[in-house]
Amino acid sequence: MTEREEILKYGLTFPDSYVDTPFKDENWVLLRYRKNKHAFAWTFEREGHIWVNVKASPQWLDFWRNLYSSVVPAYHLSKQHWNSIILDGTVPDDDIRKMISESYQLVIKSPK
Repeated sequence: MTEREEILKYGLTFPDSYVDTPFKDENWVLLRYRKNKHAFAWTFEREGHIWVNVKASPQWLDFWRNLYSSVVPAYHLSKQHWNSIILDGTVPDDDIRKMISESYQLVIKSPK
């Protein structure tokens, strides 16, 4: 996965998910969970690549960061709860899907 459209298409496979562009800056396209409106993936272009911010459990944050140099503390979000995945082709699609899925699972458990 190296394109925003791939991320959005995958994210929309989750129940009650939808795409949102809540900011004046059209660079930011989010995937949200309809029931509480929380975002589980923030997509944006930065430094020539699409980036995806995903929420992660504390025990997984450093695991992903240590496994891939293209998974870094989140840009523009809490670095204690979110990672950024730089879609430069170095992170396998299955692992990107795992991270997005985990983010979705964490967000759907969040209160409104």
